[in-house]
Amino acid sequence: MKRKLIAAVGVAGMLVSIAACGSDDSTASKDPKDRKETLTVWLMSDAQSTWPELVKDVNAQFKEKYPNVQVKIQYQQWADKAKKLDAALAGDKYPDVVELGNTETMTYILNGALGEIDPKKYENSDTWIKGLKDTCSFEGKQFCVPYYAGARVAIYNKDMFKAGTGSDQLPTTEAELTAALDKVGAKYGKDKAFSPLYLPGRYWYAAMSYVAAYGGQIATYDEGAKEWKASLSTPEAQKGIQHFVDLVNKYNHGDKTKDEADHANVMANEKTALLYGNGWEAGSVVDSAANGNPKLKDKIGTAGMPGPDGKVLPSFIGGSDLATISKSKVQDLAEEWIAAFTSGKSQEVLVSKNILPNNTKQLEPLKAKPETAPIANAVPDAWFTPIAPGWTAIEKKEILEVMLLDIIKGKSVAEATKAADAEINELINEES
Repeated sequence: MKRKLIAAVGVAGMLVSIAACGSDDSTASKDPKDRKETLTVWLMSDAQSTWPELVKDVNAQFKEKYPNVQVKIQYQQWADKAKKLDAALAGDKYPDVVELGNTETMTYILNGALGEIDPKKYENSDTWIKGLKDTCSFEGKQFCVPYYAGARVAIYNKDMFKAGTGSDQLPTTEAELTAALDKVGAKYGKDKAFSPLYLPGRYWYAAMSYVAAYGGQIATYDEGAKEWKASLSTPEAQKGIQHFVDLVNKYNHGDKTKDEADHANVMANEKTALLYGNGWEAGSVVDSAANGNPKLKDKIGTAGMPGPDGKVLPSFIGGSDLATISKSKVQDLAEEWIAAFTSGKSQEVLVSKNILPNNTKQLEPLKAKPETAPIANAVPDAWFTPIAPGWTAIEKKEILEVMLLDIIKGKSVAEATKAADAEINELINEES
């Protein structure tokens, strides 16, 4: 079903992109050694800082086959990547390959910016992690390639828990966890800025994990009406939201109006004993290059976050995808570069750094590895945002964050969720 979102991003731009899609047959049929184009690749800075050898190796492979093709890697920052990409797509200096967070893909699929891909050209496509594959899919077609996966886990200071409870292990049930947090809080409570558990009030990813734990969802698809319906005001979702807010109010002694962007630094500054974050953020806590604290090396642990139902708290399935730009004149080269960068061999490089691969086959060994078991085991039961055309618009309007802050400031859960549902429905069900 087409939505007003398509009109908002520009139908004219979409049609131009589609018309320019693909390389012409004469270019694609050239001898590889005769190709002299430039391939521009936008990767996020994670690749530059954490697996630069993978980028170097893939480019070397590519250079061997296409000695006269110049590959330009341009590293981007999450904070301004989308704005820069939108500006580039509106002009004539755009990348040929772009890395997208899996919550960003739908916007670019709908506005025609991404080239359609054939999964059969990519290794491990038959075992791609569903949460990533789904964000690349629309109306039965595939528009990007899963790159790596991510999930959220408990990140904790082992020394603080041992000092407060006598054990450096994170409890496995929430009742035991909150009892431990009370003891840790008593131990370090002289510091008024210390939060036993640092849950920022605007941390909607965490809040929706509690919604999922109670069986709730942000929105559900009504097959009969052929439309999405917001469902935050259901009893299940309301219980999860209230549970999250109760934890924020009890254990966060810092600024409750913040989001989670700097919570690793809060732990690095020893102002909290426990975070709920992406698995890789455990490294950020001790990495001086990320404003971390190297003195905490070997003192930071990860585990499954105990949920309210006696099980591990369901995680949002995060991660990145790689896509070609539909109006690129070297789409065939772009597809081939992505295929090499996401091959089984390339994924092994990520696995060696405890990064979750794009497929369940290579994920399996990480489920038994102590360092990665918490995050790898969080993937199968992970949740994702609605695969709805209007979802990106919802994120931009920060409906969920506003709802959470309203509740933290005193508005009832019933009133706040009703208002959020109304706004969500208005956005995702408008006809173009």
